[in-house]
Amino acid sequence: MAPTDETGQPAQHPGTPPPAGPPATPGNGPNARMPRWLPRAMVLALALIAVFQLGSWAFHELTGLLINILIAFFLALAVEPAVSWMAGRGVRRGLGTFLVFLGVLIVGAGFVTLLGSMLAEQIIKIVEDFPDYLDSVINWVNTHFHTELRRVDIQEGLLRSDWLRTYVQNSATGVLGVSAQVLGGLFQLLTIGLFSFYFAADGPRLRRTVCSLLPPARQAEVLRAWEIAVNKTGGYIYSRGLMALVSGLAHYVLLEILEVPYAPVLAVWVGLVSQFIPTIGTYLAGALPMLIAFTVDPWYALWVLVFVVVYQQFENYVLQPKLTSKTVDIHPAVAFGSVVAGTALLGAVGALIAIPAVATLQAFLGAYVKRYAVTDDPRVHGHRGSGEGRGPGGRTRRPWARRPGAARTRDGDTGTS
Repeated sequence: MAPTDETGQPAQHPGTPPPAGPPATPGNGPNARMPRWLPRAMVLALALIAVFQLGSWAFHELTGLLINILIAFFLALAVEPAVSWMAGRGVRRGLGTFLVFLGVLIVGAGFVTLLGSMLAEQIIKIVEDFPDYLDSVINWVNTHFHTELRRVDIQEGLLRSDWLRTYVQNSATGVLGVSAQVLGGLFQLLTIGLFSFYFAADGPRLRRTVCSLLPPARQAEVLRAWEIAVNKTGGYIYSRGLMALVSGLAHYVLLEILEVPYAPVLAVWVGLVSQFIPTIGTYLAGALPMLIAFTVDPWYALWVLVFVVVYQQFENYVLQPKLTSKTVDIHPAVAFGSVVAGTALLGAVGALIAIPAVATLQAFLGAYVKRYAVTDDPRVHGHRGSGEGRGPGGRTRRPWARRPGAARTRDGDTGTS
């Protein structure tokens, strides 16, 4: 056995060289070099992070423009059937698109003008009659609570109050903000109008551009999806417009019978708001005519409320299924869920375009998803059967059921046939 030292290692004899250590590997020494791929990987990672940050910032800044383009695209899809109909009869697409948008603009401007004049007259009437209303309230308070209030004292107290002074100052400073919002809204409408005009007028060119980037097999699918989107969106707008017309006529007849002022304008308001504002449009539409009817007679407001509720049921269960069965035939629960999801994603814009978007998606999936015949089973229709159990293999018998061929038993003895 070789001699060892105190540490247990083999003892070295004088004059023998020390044992060689482990072989040197690249990167272990003080003069090791950095791998060539590491700087490139670091630069690539920093570049990707910078591009991601720049893209996030650009998307955040351009969100408003992208939403306007989305609205313009759906508006172009809505007017596409009318523009194509005019183009098929020899009218240039640009001129046909201009005529369609001009008609929409005239109708919208006329409605806003009539509604604004009605509201202005009502506000002026309320301001003129405010002293009489205030006197009647003061007399009622003095009669029931034995007070001695006077209208002059109340007016002087309001004019000298700090609340009124603060309100006037805040209103004066907020005029610039309101003006900026109005200008921003007008610019947004102009942007949507221009993009929708270009999308509708250059629809064929836009489709050719998109199809030129895809192989022939994909081009047919894109054109089919485009046609479905046009049919569903246009059908949604036109069916809603027809229901708005019917609703407006029905409410106009009621308001004329009750002799409520501004019946035509209120009827148009009810028809448009109840149909084109999802979920809460009916309640917003009925609030204004109820308020105007209340100024005539409080009982008239109750009659308007009853009529709005009854007509809403008639529209939901009779009119709407007949008009939308071939355009946007989607389940009410799906429509409500799509409106909620669209509102959560894009606000009011999402609520407006949610239903035609979901109808387009449903129709597109229905064209490509394979369906099978449903088995003739009572459970499909919600029936639980006649009380007999059913197993995986089919029908099972009750344990006490009598078998065919078994003889009757008496006193526990089984007979044979």
